[in-house]
Amino acid sequence: MKLPLRGWPRRLAVRRVVAALLVLAAAVLAVSPRPREPGTVPMLVAARDLPPGTTLRDGDVTVSRLAPSLRPRSALTDPAQVRGRVLAGAATAGEPLTSARLLGTENTRLTAGDPAAAAVPFRLADPAVAALLTPGLRVDVVTVSATTPSDAVVLAANATVLTVRPADEAAEGHLVVLALPRAEATKVAAASLGRPVAVTLR
Repeated sequence: MKLPLRGWPRRLAVRRVVAALLVLAAAVLAVSPRPREPGTVPMLVAARDLPPGTTLRDGDVTVSRLAPSLRPRSALTDPAQVRGRVLAGAATAGEPLTSARLLGTENTRLTAGDPAAAAVPFRLADPAVAALLTPGLRVDVVTVSATTPSDAVVLAANATVLTVRPADEAAEGHLVVLALPRAEATKVAAASLGRPVAVTLR
């Protein structure tokens, strides 16, 4: 008994057309240009491990390139932007450098959590205490009374350590930089000119 063959030629033709279309589509995809990857943008990173308080030079930083979506909003892009600036906290090699990492208005505001805060630098009566201070630490600033040297006076409470700069040959002791409300910053700066100033850790 013979099987009917009426539908087979048509089905075979359809399959051949579909196969040809798939081969053509594959060929088009193979020769068509692939979508370009997003372009890269420059970003400044630490060229080596840097301690807090470092005065940055060209050799301390390098320019890296990465996708725009990976670059922080306040990232710096040119070594000239940091030349002579002071690094507030430690940075490891390859770490991105932003404007918030450098001593200045933005760093003071973010570290203290107060948009009206001011930075005040001074040296401690006991230079060894500076080794105990790290960025972000909270301290009280005290001195002796101008009239009664045996009495202690609290100049500022709950101050935030911004950074501790290394001692240099011109002066003894590390330079401590604190973030304080402007009125208290003025008091601390004035007192440090003529009286010994110390801090207590919270």
